[in-house]
Amino acid sequence: MSGEAVINEQRRYFLVGAASVVGGLGIAGAATPFVASWAPNAKARSFGAPVTVNFSRLRPGEMLGPIPAWRGQPVFIVYRTRTELETLTQLDASRADPSSERDQIPPYAKNTWRSLRPEIGIYVGVCTHLSCSPKYYPVAQPEFFDSQWQGGFYCPCHGSRYDLAGRVRKDAPAPSNLVVPPYTFVSDTVVTIGVDETHPSP
Repeated sequence: MSGEAVINEQRRYFLVGAASVVGGLGIAGAATPFVASWAPNAKARSFGAPVTVNFSRLRPGEMLGPIPAWRGQPVFIVYRTRTELETLTQLDASRADPSSERDQIPPYAKNTWRSLRPEIGIYVGVCTHLSCSPKYYPVAQPEFFDSQWQGGFYCPCHGSRYDLAGRVRKDAPAPSNLVVPPYTFVSDTVVTIGVDETHPSP
């Protein structure tokens, strides 16, 4: 075989090998997003999976923001002051279900403040009337609402009003209190929503 033929043969092997490598890379590149599509995205994971929230920046009298979501729904996490907790006990007569007798709530939330820890309230932020999202109005504003308003959640769509424990007023269109999701405290400032607390009811 002549020297020129040897060179051409070597060149052919090189080109075939290079084409195979490039083709393999192309297939791998195309397969990567395809395989990745099998894994659930963040939205899918958050739809049903537990969600862990750090609320260390939350201060008394505030609601956590940005509002976390669980199962595609907003979750309100509020830090109630001592005064606000005392006020809740004075509102029973005007609540449709003050003791959560009709609610299917975790046993540890079956109390006036409807929570495991009195100062920290955790509620699904969806109005039980037509699934709108209530707004947080923590300050008593009788000039805006009425003389009985002591702070809480107000749904602007149809006027349903909830106190800071998520308990709905008797005269509201909403038929029941805000839902209390299952949750457990991982630490003083971290909560996992979607996992039931196993401690006994306070």
